[in-house]
Amino acid sequence: MIENFDTDSISAAKIGPARWTAHTPWSGDFGDAVFIDPHPNGPFKVKDGILSITAAKNSAGRWTSGLIAAADATGAGSGTRYGYFEARMKMPPGPGTWPAFWLAALKPVGTSDGNVEIDVIEYYGQFTTAYQAVVHVWYKDVSKKRGKNQVITVEADSLTSDYHTFGVDISPQNIVFFRDGKAVWSQPTPPELDGPMYPLVNLALGSGWPIDRTPNPSVLLVDYVHVYGREAGPPEGCPPGPPARK
Repeated sequence: MIENFDTDSISAAKIGPARWTAHTPWSGDFGDAVFIDPHPNGPFKVKDGILSITAAKNSAGRWTSGLIAAADATGAGSGTRYGYFEARMKMPPGPGTWPAFWLAALKPVGTSDGNVEIDVIEYYGQFTTAYQAVVHVWYKDVSKKRGKNQVITVEADSLTSDYHTFGVDISPQNIVFFRDGKAVWSQPTPPELDGPMYPLVNLALGSGWPIDRTPNPSVLLVDYVHVYGREAGPPEGCPPGPPARK
């Protein structure tokens, strides 16, 4: 999957011919802004190879925003089990913003037990010197679910002042997180990661943090989302990172 956002290809809920849907396939939208369907005055715009996702207040004073997912409820979509996922993005400034690039299990809705979620970047706008990476394993039985997170420090305001790349490499051995081509964290691959993962990008608001000072509008800019699949590789693992990296 090589998505350079040369065209707008987002539908409300179905993959094909659209490459993206505008909601989580499991109807699990979240945050203090409502993710809305694509329409001419909606949250999504494509211009000069950049996708913008805008959070703004509507005429009723309610926040709306957007999410894109490379899958739908049937399990149709684009992803890979092993390989490298990367997005190049510029975060919106201001407290209350909650943009993310993350991966979910490419399965039909209803097969949710033991599903892996990988949050490549969760950025909380009031904390300008860090972002969070997370590996979740979800179970209906809450005693079985587990997760591990890592706070990754950056220069103050650097993620809102320019574009940066955020990547993750998945092999049978490890999940390795990257920023601007450099590894920043890794975790052992959980055994529950038994099938392909697909990418999502969103601009949510809140996550428990106040949004009374969130800029209206707030805009997340996405240059690309690239997915490079590969086979499992040798027992010792493949060198992590994008193919043919310099």
